[in-house]
Amino acid sequence: MARSHAQKIDPVQPVLSVENLTTSFMVDGEWKPVVRNVSVAVAPGETVAIVGESGSGKSVTSLSIMRLLQADTSRIEGSVMLDGRDILKLPETAMRKVRGNDVAMIFQEPMTSLNPLFTIGDQISEALLCHSAISKRDARAETIRLLEKVRIPAAASRFDEYPHRFSGGMRQRVMIAMALASRPKLLIADEPTTALDVTIQGQILDLIKTLQEEEGTSVLFITHDMGVVAEIADRTVVMYRGEQVETGPTSDIFFRANHPYTRALLSAVPVLGSMNGKDRPMRFPIVDAATGKSDSPVETIDTVVSGKRPVLEVRNLTKRFDIHSGLFGRLTSRVHAVENVSFDLHAGETLSLVGESGCGKSTTGRAIMRLIEPQAGSVRVDGTEVLTLDKNGMRDMRKTVQMIFQDPFASLNPRMRIGAAIAEPYLEHKMGTEKQARDLVADLLVKVGLTADMASRYPHEFSGGQRQRICIARALALDPKVIVADESVSALDVSIKAQVINLLLDLQQSLNLAFLFISHDMAVVERVSHRVAVMYLGEIVEIGPRAAVFGNPQHAYTKKLISAVPIPNPDRRREKGKIGNDEIKSPMRPADYKVVPIQYREVSPGHLVATSDHS
Repeated sequence: MARSHAQKIDPVQPVLSVENLTTSFMVDGEWKPVVRNVSVAVAPGETVAIVGESGSGKSVTSLSIMRLLQADTSRIEGSVMLDGRDILKLPETAMRKVRGNDVAMIFQEPMTSLNPLFTIGDQISEALLCHSAISKRDARAETIRLLEKVRIPAAASRFDEYPHRFSGGMRQRVMIAMALASRPKLLIADEPTTALDVTIQGQILDLIKTLQEEEGTSVLFITHDMGVVAEIADRTVVMYRGEQVETGPTSDIFFRANHPYTRALLSAVPVLGSMNGKDRPMRFPIVDAATGKSDSPVETIDTVVSGKRPVLEVRNLTKRFDIHSGLFGRLTSRVHAVENVSFDLHAGETLSLVGESGCGKSTTGRAIMRLIEPQAGSVRVDGTEVLTLDKNGMRDMRKTVQMIFQDPFASLNPRMRIGAAIAEPYLEHKMGTEKQARDLVADLLVKVGLTADMASRYPHEFSGGQRQRICIARALALDPKVIVADESVSALDVSIKAQVINLLLDLQQSLNLAFLFISHDMAVVERVSHRVAVMYLGEIVEIGPRAAVFGNPQHAYTKKLISAVPIPNPDRRREKGKIGNDEIKSPMRPADYKVVPIQYREVSPGHLVATSDHS
């Protein structure tokens, strides 16, 4: 029997009860509804997740509940009952008291929520002083208690530090402390872990669950990550194009989904461990959001050309950044971003570089392309040493090696039609006439799943996934042998991510491309890789065939990365506290630091693990 789209209110008085919420924005003089008839209830101590992709209306729903939308350009209808009173009918002065005291919100990017000119202690104290009748001395003491509660080490000494001195994960802990300052009954968390590395994400989820148990707080969790939903939510609301399409207990949503869109969303989620017993990459299943019907993906054909010389050979690549300080700008330390990195990449192969922010993976990709200049090492493309090439030599090399970046919108000129953008490198390298360039653009657009007539459009007329396809087409214009994909699918919604990865796998088969796939997403890496290299503090600490690294991880950091990945299965929730509470260490070393070359042992053929590193 189908579940109702509207959520039934539990006999227990809910902390939050939203009925028929409809939010409209003023567009060209008319009200355009973007959220329609959403109903949701959150019981005391319960976590309810609202899940959906970009444009589904989930964040607008949370902002509507908090009444944080601009009043003159938005209209909110329906009812939002908080502890029995409709907060949509309150005057703004009364609503200010509700925010913080009764309901608090955590946003996605903590750095934009914190004032860089004030210490974190002052900012949390401000919330206490605004909502409570306490002295500044008591506010300081309570702030330190809150910082300790959210597991910030040496809380008293960090009271007077500024936001830029904290890592992303620690800044998010500060935001949670601020939200909890007045002990609200409801916490709304809008994508609070999206911008965080996988281990830090796990720590924040553990923290929210622990605080919920201790304080009895109800949580409304907004996310697009189904793994996070499975990890934390008691019940789940699925949104699609502004409407609530399915609601129910989280286990029902995962195992007995009714709506085709829910099934499509779940099928596109990469599941760690799904590649067990498979040797080669595998496409994602594509599910029709209208019908729920799915294809049956199989492993890709064997594309790796292992009998010939590698198309890319990297040996002892090193990149350090000097840190100057003091009155005279004296060299005091160096960031060892990339330290003695070595690997090979064959034609038709995908080697993934994985690790968290600051591990050196993106710097490695940029150093290979000489977008930044390494201090030492060797990079050979088709046997030619890259690091000694002059400007003209580098122009020729870049025909062979191309790069796809994380943000496609930042990679495209907003004033240039996408046909001209794709043709630009082809014409710049004088590889053909303008007519040949137009024909090539039409062919490439079709090859990446778009249509030839789109060449006349501008970048802003495309979705994020389409823009990334355009960037892939531009990279293919020079007929490269190697593509460095730097977090190329990280910013995409889960279904669009699956489509782009399928495209990359198809192009690898048809063009015999070699990919250096740089990512922090272990589940995606498992799906697309032939081999995997794990980076930590600028060094490769484990490298080998994908099946060996994921099936038999040896290094402690590799094990930590894998264990922190949320499993999109509510029956397999990770044990709380398993990840630990530590942060990734800094690769900054004193100026006189002497590097000891890393040593490896072979676990199995081609599977190497560091026996000595600088962790």
